[in-house]
Amino acid sequence: MRIVFMGTPDFSVPTLEQLIHHHQVVGVVTQPDKRKGRGKAMAFPPVKEKALEYDIPVYQPVKVREPEFIEELRKMDPDIIVVVAFGQILPEEILNLPVYGCVNVHASLLPKYRGAAPIQWSVIDGEKETGVTTMYMAKGLDTGDMLDKVVVPINLKETGESLHDKLAIAGGELILETLSKIENGTAIRTPQNDAESCYAKMLTKELGEIDWSQSAVTIERLIRGLNSWPSAYTHLDGKTLKIWDADVEEGNEDLAPGTVSGVEKNCFYVQTGDGRLKINEIQLQGKKRMPVQAFLLGYKIEKGTVLHG
Repeated sequence: MRIVFMGTPDFSVPTLEQLIHHHQVVGVVTQPDKRKGRGKAMAFPPVKEKALEYDIPVYQPVKVREPEFIEELRKMDPDIIVVVAFGQILPEEILNLPVYGCVNVHASLLPKYRGAAPIQWSVIDGEKETGVTTMYMAKGLDTGDMLDKVVVPINLKETGESLHDKLAIAGGELILETLSKIENGTAIRTPQNDAESCYAKMLTKELGEIDWSQSAVTIERLIRGLNSWPSAYTHLDGKTLKIWDADVEEGNEDLAPGTVSGVEKNCFYVQTGDGRLKINEIQLQGKKRMPVQAFLLGYKIEKGTVLHG
C-alpha cells in the first residue's frame, strides 16, 4: 500500500519502521523542528530523524489544514494515511482524501482513555491492563470506529516510561495486522460506546506535586505514572525533591501526612493520609537522580522532617 505517515514523538517511531519494512511509505508528515536544551539548538522530531535514515520525503507544515499542504498531500496519492501521536487535528478534507481513509494507532483500549495522555493515566488510575487500538479517524477526539486491539498487562512497578515503550512496539505490530485486513476487505468496524469513555487529560508539571494527605497507594501510582515526565515531587528545606521510586507500606503512625516517620540506611519512610511510603530513589533540586542510600551519605534527613506538598 502507498502510505503517508503522520507522527512526531518517540512513540510513533516503531510504527513508522514497521510500515517502511512492509509497505511503501511515500511521505512522512511531522511537526516543525523545535529548539531544545540549554543551547536552544534546533532539534528534529524523532519521526523526522527516522524518515531521513530511509530517504523518505518529510513535510513539516505549521498547520495541516493549509490549502498548500493539502494539495501537496493530494500529489502523494496515498492509499491510506496512518497517524500516530501526530499533534494536530486533521480536517475532513484530509480524512476523506485517501482511498482507505485515515487510520490512527492509539495507546489505550478504546473507548477508555481518549485524549492526550492515556499511557500515564492508566498507571495513575491503577489499571491492571491497557493496550493499543487501531481505529478509523473521525471528526471527534479519538471517537472513530475501532478496528483491532492488543492487550498489554500493567506490572506492579510499571512506570509511564516503561509502559510507553511497550505500547509503542505493540502499536507497530498491530498496524500491520490492521492494514492487511483493510487491504483484503476483512476489516470489521466497531463503533465506540461513548458512555464507556473517559478523558486522559494532558500532563502538566503542576500535576506532579504530591498531596501527602492522599493514600500511599494513590501517591505511589502517581510517582510511577509521571516517571519520567513530568515526575512527582515534593519540597525539602525549600528545594524541590523529585521522587522516582517508592513502595507502599501498610500501617499508620500518629504523624501529620508528609512527615518522615523513619530513616534507614537505604531508604526513609513518609506518613501519608493512609499508609506509609518507603522512599527508594530521589533527586534534590540541582542534584543528580540517585538511590536514597547515596543521598543520605551527604544529606541528613531525620524522623520528624516534614516534606511540603
